[in-house]
Amino acid sequence: MNVIRSLIFYVGYVLAMLVCGVLFLPPAPFLPLHSRYRLLNLYNHFIIAWFRLVCGVRYDFRGFERLPDGPCVILSNHQSEWETVYLQLLHPPVCTVLKRELLNIPIFGWALRLLHPIALDRSKPARAMKQVLTQGKARLEAGLSVLIFPEGTRVSPGQRVRYNKSGAVIACRAGMPVVPVAHNAGERWPGRHWVKKPGRLSLEVGPPIETEGRTAEEVMAEAEAWIEARLAEISEVPRPEAAAAPVKRPA
Repeated sequence: MNVIRSLIFYVGYVLAMLVCGVLFLPPAPFLPLHSRYRLLNLYNHFIIAWFRLVCGVRYDFRGFERLPDGPCVILSNHQSEWETVYLQLLHPPVCTVLKRELLNIPIFGWALRLLHPIALDRSKPARAMKQVLTQGKARLEAGLSVLIFPEGTRVSPGQRVRYNKSGAVIACRAGMPVVPVAHNAGERWPGRHWVKKPGRLSLEVGPPIETEGRTAEEVMAEAEAWIEARLAEISEVPRPEAAAAPVKRPA
């Protein structure tokens, strides 16, 4: 049954991308940035609803009232493709830090280019870090929120890697709050397998973490502690023990 549901889901997924590519991409470059986000995010709205309808997923979303009125740095754990789609809708307009190769995907990548992402060449880590810090601060000052996955890559449920503090550094330099987000999307939409699984998908937005007068290390430690504590509560797959050393990021 899950295989059939997943096949139906991907039929709708591809058709929606083709339709949006024909109808939305041509006018998008001529729209103001906020209007461009609203138009292109219609695809994201469809995918989130289609996934729930076809794959038997129940959403449990909490903490939206905690989102600040102005721009912020959103720090989320990263388990699957689902959160890359949904978090574009959380606090728009939002600029995502992502790997540069995604911009080369037909239609999907073309749309991403129009949303002012920070696209990194991960083969040049020193240059990528400088790019994140410079462009991230500029995006915040321009009124966009910045979405960063501090784990740096998709991490399967039940595993843990070290968090990168670049998002906290950006927030501290710009004087903007950090908003932690925790979810268990990888248990419903596996990051490395195409078959989707029914059940509860939980996502919670944490209280904003102020950065004024604080170091990036302090801010990042608080954000990571909140995310990991929430993951321990909402995850079906047990989290590693707190005393256990996080594994290294996959190459």
